[in-house]
Amino acid sequence: MPEEREPYTAGPLAGLRILELGGIGPGPFATMLLADLGADVVRVDRPGATSIFPGGDTQNLLNRGKRSVALDLKDPGDLATARRLARNAHATVEGFRPGVAERLGLGPDDLWRENPALVYGRMTGWGPDGPRATTAGHDINYIAITGALYAIGGRDGPPQVPLNLLGDFAGGGMYLVVGLLAALREADRTGRGQVVDAAIVDGVGHLLASTRARLAVGDWTDRRGTNMLDGGAAPFYGVYETADGEHMAVGAIESPFYAAFVAGLELDEPLDRQHDEASWPALRARIAARFRERTQAEWTATFDHTDACVSPVRSLRAAVDDPQIAARGGVVERDGIVQPARAPRFSGHRRPPLPRPPRSGEHTEEVLRDWRAGATVTE
Repeated sequence: MPEEREPYTAGPLAGLRILELGGIGPGPFATMLLADLGADVVRVDRPGATSIFPGGDTQNLLNRGKRSVALDLKDPGDLATARRLARNAHATVEGFRPGVAERLGLGPDDLWRENPALVYGRMTGWGPDGPRATTAGHDINYIAITGALYAIGGRDGPPQVPLNLLGDFAGGGMYLVVGLLAALREADRTGRGQVVDAAIVDGVGHLLASTRARLAVGDWTDRRGTNMLDGGAAPFYGVYETADGEHMAVGAIESPFYAAFVAGLELDEPLDRQHDEASWPALRARIAARFRERTQAEWTATFDHTDACVSPVRSLRAAVDDPQIAARGGVVERDGIVQPARAPRFSGHRRPPLPRPPRSGEHTEEVLRDWRAGATVTE
């Protein structure tokens, strides 16, 4: 029997110091994830700045688990404090337009003079070079030029926007986290930091590797709503409306799963015709008509505990009560705010209660003391 070990409470990144130079969206999401994993993330907020977040500071989940210091980076004294914080950090993250950090005196070359092992994470949409580098943009713009937005939607309609998950958080924030951890690993070996260039257009392009592979071998057409995995062609991979106006998601690709799907629908359908594309339009119509005969709850009960790959489409509020989400505690409530639990999970670490997001500048004195970054500190 393996030896039983008492799990740690702190996350696996405990002891890692991350300095976040403000920012919105994907950068704060990346540092939220690092904080969830146990890193000591200090966010620099500008005194008196107005946030685009519609709620209060302590409701902004992208800042949960962080500490906030209030610094005006255009003030020489506050700038000097920020540089002292960077001197004691393992990594710094910024999401400015190209050149802004350098003009402030907080670029990588500025900070490496005192901390050569510092990993410098740059979160951008377009990247630091190229014809669009200095122009504004948002998630929808970044996924538009990669081909990803074009591929999402119905055959006869316009592209459909997948929230801002695909660009900001998948192609942006998650790739920044991977890059930071890889560069920190190398800095441990070499004592040298480097810039992690996390551009959303690069990350989304990387996410399209499987789709491009299919396109290259002729298994994907460059037209939305015509492929097996885009919900527009294969009747066994898509979304169907139920009698009560809700929806069920179907992903019965493999033959055994398709057989279970057809059996659950009680359709008299030859299983060997699953991939007969000529029969797909008529089959899709039959499946749609069948789903409209029962409510979402009834179909959920029919397909629960089967391998048919059929699931109810939950709203954000309804997802909290889904049995699978509830059993794993995937969504929790803190201070009246329903929010995602930490992910991923580690067998060697407990999951303590989630900390709340900080008020702007709440930890200024505390952080300056802990990180030995006060104006009077000498080393």
